[in-house]
Order: sequence, then C-alpha cells, then structure tokens
Amino acid sequence: MTILVKRNRAQAMQHHVQVRHHTLSVDEPPANGGEDLGVNPHELYDSALGACKALTVLWYARRKQIPLDDIQVAVDRDDSQERQGNYKLKVVMTLTGDLTDAQRNELLAVAGKCPLHKLMTQATTEVTTELAPAPQ
Repeated sequence: MTILVKRNRAQAMQHHVQVRHHTLSVDEPPANGGEDLGVNPHELYDSALGACKALTVLWYARRKQIPLDDIQVAVDRDDSQERQGNYKLKVVMTLTGDLTDAQRNELLAVAGKCPLHKLMTQATTEVTTELAPAPQ
C-alpha cells in the first residue's frame, strides 16, 4: 500500500495525506512556520498508538464478550529528550462498563500487545529515502 503526501501550495506548509480513500491534513503550528491547519507528524505518530490500543482492546473485548461499553485513550508525550534518543509516550485508558478488576487487567494487558505498541518497542524499522526520477 502506498500513502501519498502532497503539498497544498495555497498554504505555507500544509500537506494532504492520502491513505486509500481517506484524506488527512497535516501542518505545523505557527511557531514552526505553518498555519495549524492540521495535526503535525509527531501528533500522527502519537495518535496512531492511542488509536491502535483503543481498536485492539475493543476488538478483544467483543471477541471475548467482555462487557466493555466504551473506551477512551489519552496519549501524553514527553519529547524533552528526543534528540538524545528518548521519546516517552504515556497512555491512560478509561474503560467503562460492568467490568470486573480481572477483566480490566486483562484489557490492560491486551493494550500492551497492540500491533503499534509492539512495532514501536520491539521492531527495528528500516527507512530508505530516494528521489523519483527528475521530470523530463
């Protein structure tokens, strides 16, 4: 699958991200030269983790018939040491429903196994960047 990121030349820094048939706007806040017309890349990264945990927990609860009524995930970032190679994300899940303590703990454990959590903490990601051929 290819994700396409295209600049909106009518704005200072805004880009549109095309994923399948979905479009997201990304931008930077004014302090970084943008106009805050969308989330920034760090926010996409952080929110991907929160969304993955929410979807994984909901899927699991439905599959196991655990009475989870709702889930809310808050992700807080500490990027104060990012340049030193330490990027901290704190995730707090709010679960509602007629849940026992054992079910709550089971869902917490499942959240720690979401695919993006594993990807961010257990996998080595290799990135290559190259130029497309110059237009003729």
